[in-house]
Amino acid sequence: MEFKEEEEEEVMAEEEVADQPNSVVLPVVQQAELLGISLHAIAGAPSPKTMRLVGKIGRLHLGTLKVQQEQVMEQFHSSPMGGHTGSQKTHSRLKREFFWHGMRKDIRKYIRECEVCQRNKTENLKPAGALQPLPIPSKVWVDISIDFIEGLPLSKGYSVIMVVVDRFSKYSHFIPLSHLYTASTVVKAFMENIFKLHGIPQSIVSDRDGIFTSHFWKEIFHLSGTKLLMSSAYHPQTDGQTEVMNKCLEGYLRCFTSDRPKDWASWLALADWTYNTSEHYSTGFTPFEVVYRQKTPQLLPYEPRTMAVQVVEDEMRSQDFIFTLVRENLQEAQTQMKHYADKKRMEREYNVGDWVYLWLRPYR
Repeated sequence: MEFKEEEEEEVMAEEEVADQPNSVVLPVVQQAELLGISLHAIAGAPSPKTMRLVGKIGRLHLGTLKVQQEQVMEQFHSSPMGGHTGSQKTHSRLKREFFWHGMRKDIRKYIRECEVCQRNKTENLKPAGALQPLPIPSKVWVDISIDFIEGLPLSKGYSVIMVVVDRFSKYSHFIPLSHLYTASTVVKAFMENIFKLHGIPQSIVSDRDGIFTSHFWKEIFHLSGTKLLMSSAYHPQTDGQTEVMNKCLEGYLRCFTSDRPKDWASWLALADWTYNTSEHYSTGFTPFEVVYRQKTPQLLPYEPRTMAVQVVEDEMRSQDFIFTLVRENLQEAQTQMKHYADKKRMEREYNVGDWVYLWLRPYR
């Protein structure tokens, strides 16, 4: 009979505390005292084994009281004092005052389902889903990708690099532009640097930059029969070819001009040549060989000798040094690029009808 009364008292405690949705950590304890509910009841009658696990006097064991567990986790995670910290920090603070079986697992689940965290915090996990590459082109310079490297220090009047990559051969051109560039200036640069060498492509992959979505640009390529393929909205990884090329180019430009950042424009022609005459890890050939179907011209090291004009000799020495430096840094940049590109992505499965959050913040 005594056990039955104690059981009824515990049920009453759960119901009365649960009736107050605004209860937080301290009110849970205070209500127990005010209502005259025994600590034994509200704690879910912890066993001696549980008490040994607790190990500290003063920690409240919540047993199976899910309502109180939710209140505690909300206070220690979602409140201003909780600060929406991660599961480890939340658990570290919460375990000083409370205990229940499976507490760490419940905290992780609560934080994974926290709407505020999902909306506002970056995810440190690998990208979800396997990589879905674009179809491989069948010819050179029929399918290309275009992107821009911006925010560079002013160099010879330029502060932007337009990167154009042939998706089949990997042949690339690096074209300096002034800021602010428009659809008109981009078309002009394209005609002067790409069209005159390779003609009009059949498709262009790029992000949803206003330059490429402008009516003028669309009309130009509509008249020539070229199809514009835009990256998926908020997923610029579709244009991965130039995104990766950008990182490679930025890497070795930093190597060459770290002490003279305003000289980067002087290195573009050499970077262009060196990249296109270096073997590409994904093809096994140099872009030059793929496009022109002949071996890459060899630039023999300059043999020092007496020249009538010392300036010419100095220039030859300088060019020989630059080409050696470019090749070494390009090889290092390509090795790093391959290392990161080859890392496996994390596979996630979603069912039709599942709701997911789409990260829009960088594009607003």
